This record gives sequence, C-alpha cells and structure tokens, in this order.
Amino acid sequence: MPTRTRSAIRRTLVTAAVVTLTALLPTPAGARPAPRESTPVYSYAQAIRESVWVDTGLDEDGDGKHDRVAADIVRPAEPARQGRKVPVIMDASPYYSCCGRGNESQLKTYDAQGHVVQMPLFYDNFFVPRGYAFVGVDLAGTNRSDGCVDIGGPSDIGSAKAVIDWLNGRAKAYTSRTGGTPVRAGWTNGRTGMIGKSWDGTIANGVAATGVKGLKTIVPISAISSWYDYYFAQGAPLYDGGPDHLADRVESAGARAHCAAVQRRLAEGSPRNGDWTPLWTERDYVKDAAKVRASVFAVHGMQDLNVRTQHLGPWWDALAQNGVRRKIWLSQTGHVDPFDFRRGAWVDTLHRWFDHELLGYDNGVDREPMADVERHPDQWVTTPVWPPAGTRATVLHPAPGRQAGVGTLGPRRAHGTAVLTDDPRLGETDWAAHVTAATPEKAGFLTAPLSRALRLAGSAEVTVTATPTTSSAHLSAVLADIGPDTIRDYADPAEGITTLAERTCWGESTAGDSACYKETRARTAAVGYTVVSRGWADLGHHASVTKGVPLTPGKAYTMTLRLGATDHVVPAGHRLALIIAGTDKDLLEPPSTRPTLTVDLSRTTAEVPLVGGAGAFARATSGAATAPAPTVLKGVGAPRAGRHLPLD
Repeated sequence: MPTRTRSAIRRTLVTAAVVTLTALLPTPAGARPAPRESTPVYSYAQAIRESVWVDTGLDEDGDGKHDRVAADIVRPAEPARQGRKVPVIMDASPYYSCCGRGNESQLKTYDAQGHVVQMPLFYDNFFVPRGYAFVGVDLAGTNRSDGCVDIGGPSDIGSAKAVIDWLNGRAKAYTSRTGGTPVRAGWTNGRTGMIGKSWDGTIANGVAATGVKGLKTIVPISAISSWYDYYFAQGAPLYDGGPDHLADRVESAGARAHCAAVQRRLAEGSPRNGDWTPLWTERDYVKDAAKVRASVFAVHGMQDLNVRTQHLGPWWDALAQNGVRRKIWLSQTGHVDPFDFRRGAWVDTLHRWFDHELLGYDNGVDREPMADVERHPDQWVTTPVWPPAGTRATVLHPAPGRQAGVGTLGPRRAHGTAVLTDDPRLGETDWAAHVTAATPEKAGFLTAPLSRALRLAGSAEVTVTATPTTSSAHLSAVLADIGPDTIRDYADPAEGITTLAERTCWGESTAGDSACYKETRARTAAVGYTVVSRGWADLGHHASVTKGVPLTPGKAYTMTLRLGATDHVVPAGHRLALIIAGTDKDLLEPPSTRPTLTVDLSRTTAEVPLVGGAGAFARATSGAATAPAPTVLKGVGAPRAGRHLPLD
C-alpha cells in the first residue's frame, strides 16, 4: 500500500468513523452510501494486459496505408466478468522506447507474446487495482506505432485522439500492426483522463483543444501550449535547435527511414529567423481553448527553463475565459514531475481528482482551493482562485536613480534614458547579481526596501522603447526579488531535487513492474536574489511576430515583452527589481550584431500583476527603509547551455 500524507490519513479516519456511525443508523432497504474513494479491490497481478493498433485515418509515412498507433492496455479483469465498464487513464508519449519516463527513465518492456510487462510510472500500479484501465499510447512514429512524429501537429495529436475515439466506439483498432482481427473497447465506458509531463502533457493539451468527446479531464504537467513559444520568444530564437532535430531524436528506426519528407516540412516550416509561419498556427492550442470540454489540473515549475511558464499563462487565461473548470499546482522546481517533489500529497490529490472526474465521486476535491503554491522548499500555501481575487495589473515606471547606472522603480512616469550594450556572454544570473551596481550590459531599476510584503501572481508585461545602433537586437526583461532567501536550486542539473536510495511503494507490483520508486528531497540553495519571472524578444519583430524586419540604427522602436507566469511574495525588507538587457546567455541565440541600446524611460513600463494592485504597491513602498543590499549578490548557478534538450 502506498505511503499516505497526514491529511489523507486524517481523511481516512474520519471517513471510517462516518461509515461506522452510518452503519449503526437505520437505512432504507437496499440503500448504500455513495462512495467517496476508489479502493484497491482488484488484482493487479491478474490484470488483463493487451495491445491494440488503432487506425488514425492518416498516412504520414506515405506507404499508401492508414497509420496505426499502438496502445498498450492494463485493466482489471474482474469488472468485465461482473458486467461493469471502467474509465481510462491515458498517457500518450513519444518516449516509451527512446528516452524513458520519470525520474528513473523507465521504458516499456514486453513479454514473448508482445504484451506489455513494465508500464513506466506508477499510474497502472496504483489505479488499475482501484477500477481504472491504464492505456499507454506510442505516439505516431515512435516505438511500435506507424506514421511520423510531427512535433505537436496533426499526426501527434491525431494519433492520441484516435485512441479516445476508439475507446468511445468511433474508430477502428486491430490486434496487430498489419492485418489482424478488429477489436472493440467494450470493457470501457469511454470516460478518459489524459495525463503526462512535458511532451506527454502537451499532447493532452492538444487533444483537449480538439474538443473530442469522451475526454473528461487532462492533467498536463510542465506542458507546452504553443510550440512556437518552445522554439522562439517573440522572434528571438531559443537554444532548442529545431523541430526536425527533436523528431529525429524520438522516432523509431523504422519510422526514420520513411519520414524524411515530414522532417523536411518541419525544417522548412520553422525558419530560425523567428517568423511565425502556418506550421506554428497549426501547433497553437491556445487559439482553440474554446473547444476544450475537459476539466484541467495543471502543474508547472515556476523556474522551468525548458517548458517555460510563458506556456502556462496564456493557456490558463484562455481556459478561464471559456469557463473551463481548473486546478493548478505551482512549484519552485524546474522541469520536475510532482511525484518527485511532493509525492504523498500528489498521489492523494490525483487519486481524488480522477475519482471525481472519471468515477463521479462527490469527494469534495472540486470545492477545495484552486491553487497550491510552493512558497519555500516543501512549504505550500493555497489560494481559493488563481490568480487570487484582487490581483490587478499595476503599471510601474523605471526612472534614473541617485547612483549612476542604478535606477528606481515606482508608480510615476519619469524622463531620461538608460544605455546598455548587448553582451551574449552574460545572462540573468549575472545581471541580478550586480543589479545594485552599474554594469554596461544591463539597466537595473529597484524599489526601495519594502515595508510590507508584495505578492505577484500571474503574467507580467514589460514595454520597452529602445534605439539600437545596429540592424538587429535582442531584448530581455527580468523581474527579481533582491534579498536573502533559501530556494530550490533549479539551476542544478536535477532542477531542485536530490534523488535518494530509499524507495517507497505506490500501488501493487509484479515481478516485471515494481510500484516502488526512489524517494527525493529538495535540493536547496541560499541566495541573495531570486529571479521571479523573465521574458525575451527580438526587436526586429516589434511590429509583428509574423515577420521580422532589419532595424534602422538610430531609430526608436517600441516592443512589449511577455514574461512567464509566476506566484511570488517579495518579503518586507527586500526590493523588487526590473532588469532590461540584451541576449540572455544559454537561453537565447545571440543576434548577428552586438548593439548598444538606448532605452527611453518615459516610454518604458512594467505591467505587473500585484495582489491588491496599485494600493498594495503604495503600502509596500511606504515606511522606513532598511539598509541596502550588498553590491554583489549570490544566486543559483547559471542555466546550462542546451540543458533543455531533449524535451522530456
């Protein structure tokens, strides 16, 4: 049995007491209390393990036949014998044979008959005994599936959607990859929940955006909402290569031999100049948020520099505008699964979420606070709605300061300029470490030390008016909390966790599929500043992301940078800083020139989502000031170049 959190144990004890008391009271003949939690009453060892190949209706590999995608299934045997149908938890992934899933990089394994023996992650071990089927889908072009990988396009999304259609009787499947006997999913009620981290969670977003019937909920973890934003930041190319390189990394050898044309289309449709093309429109799920029928339980690391929170903010806001029921967890980690930073609470919450969404149990999870936010390592707070009620975009203005090269940040428009010279050798950690000193590669602006805490929640925007000296230029904007703290070390290769030797078990095991996983603990760092949010852009795309243009040296341009979503409290005594710079080392590819930029402060603003709005800022910046921070501050190490390849 899995380890349980204290809250789960208390809930179990209370439930047991209520059940006991209810048993003592008279009840109508034949009446039973409504279930509130699925329990492990079915045999995992005797579960049915089977594979089907679902017809996608596509022919991406050009062999003249419809592609079939492999779906490996683990489901309890008993419900079928009892005439009961079960819901499905589904993870559609390109990683089941090439790269592995989870902190221990598990792969699918098979027996001599081709039936799945090990299904990565704990989902089947935990949920199959509780009356769910688990379906692991090999995306088109990967592992045992036909077709080609197309990086979040019609093949990727269509291959996963086809499985949901089959589960609901709208598509065909067979017992083998070629030929075979038709097979129906008569054992399921069709109610499906999709889950997955990174690319897997991205597929969940994309399938939900088709509006497919039968998909009741998705749990996207560190997931992409627009593939353009994975490879570019408003025209500025990120260090991610191109989609054709990623496709080559995950495709099976058989698919690779037949998918050169698809990879060529990927390369031609995603030029590294940062222009938005039809390929990116096809892979933008935010524009289709109005089609989403499923509820959404999103999880994201606020310091994820792989799938950055620029993906979370627009998706979350679009879902809210369309009335989608939502829940969210925000951690201090980088690109890390919640199973590895908050394991007990995660399994308990996910269990109740699926019970509610797929089994219809009234367990109260839908009435709990919408958001859980990690405020300090392993210290979480909740918020009834997110962003919190009373959060308002508040316009702050940078201004020249008393110290040359170090400006102020406040509510009043100022005049003057700031000058910086792009230095691709430096990045956000260098800028923040020297924000209280004049350095040539950035312009920094700080509030006075706060007399009260100030909470940022949501997505910020920074509008910059700058005059370049060359025909190309990049811009970076960073919000930072200047003051001492202990945070998760997200710049470490493990991105905020340390993996231990001890294991805990979460469900039932077989000889070929253990439910026991290595434990982790928070990996922390003592810092003098914390980068709260960041955003980047290519100034040549100031007029439109669709088409970049050469800049005219000496001419002023205005551009608004979208910063990643966050939820952060700047404590009393700390300062909020805005940093404007050029190329962010290890995150942006440098431009062809090294410009000097003159920033017009009268036309530069930061629109920051503050809980309490302008009034909260006024209160937090009034009162006695404390001593200034030292000139050089310590932070986490700089992100490693290429650290986010591949997407996993």
